[in-house]
Amino acid sequence: MTRRLLIAGNWKMNLNLATALELAEAVKKEAGSVTKLDVAVCPPSVYVQPVAAALKGTCIGVGAQNAYFEKEGAYTGEISMGMLKDVGCQYVILGHSERRHILHESSEDVNVKVLAALAIGLTPIVCVGELLKEREAGMTELVVQRQFDGSFSGVSDADMKKCVIAYEPVWAIGTGKVATPDQAEEVHAAIRKMMTKRYSKDAAETVRIQYGGSVNDQNAREILAKPNVDGALVGGASLKIASFMGIINGGH
Repeated sequence: MTRRLLIAGNWKMNLNLATALELAEAVKKEAGSVTKLDVAVCPPSVYVQPVAAALKGTCIGVGAQNAYFEKEGAYTGEISMGMLKDVGCQYVILGHSERRHILHESSEDVNVKVLAALAIGLTPIVCVGELLKEREAGMTELVVQRQFDGSFSGVSDADMKKCVIAYEPVWAIGTGKVATPDQAEEVHAAIRKMMTKRYSKDAAETVRIQYGGSVNDQNAREILAKPNVDGALVGGASLKIASFMGIINGGH
């Protein structure tokens, strides 16, 4: 099966309103006519609505970097999936390693968010990946399996097809280090095998698995050429239009 690549820019906690809109307009101008793959941007939550408005009518998707699982209520500081959808989101990143390891989110925490996103019609981009010490101990597949099992607990075969998985080795995020194309492919193939064991072959072959971790315009083409790599979740390189477009063009 030929899966359509998804290149998503995770802007993390960067930019202000003016520079976020400037970047959105640049993405609109440079990537607005891209048809061979899907492109999305994930701004900080306070800029989701204006960025979505700026990109309205284009093929460029908008995502959030996190959300809460409850529909509404006394949850000070939280944002619901419905709120995100209301202001124009199509995607939501869940379980990013920075949230797992800095904010101590468990796979069970991620799971309830995945179920909430699916229930409201958002596409969850669910992140998995190992620490450097876990890779060095030969635990990569074990760690990823545990995160996969926990994060997708209770997700049906039909709903699994609506999800995106992002493999992000924690040791490669923001470090300048990057998994080799072969290392990325090895883990991506293992994740697809995990899906085959738990879901239908159709679901396992449908789900897109992105690579994330110091992806840039220099290494993207070789990584994206691997058969089980179905796009990229891009951090710092998505904040500059030239490098972001270099990655997008690497997927053509």
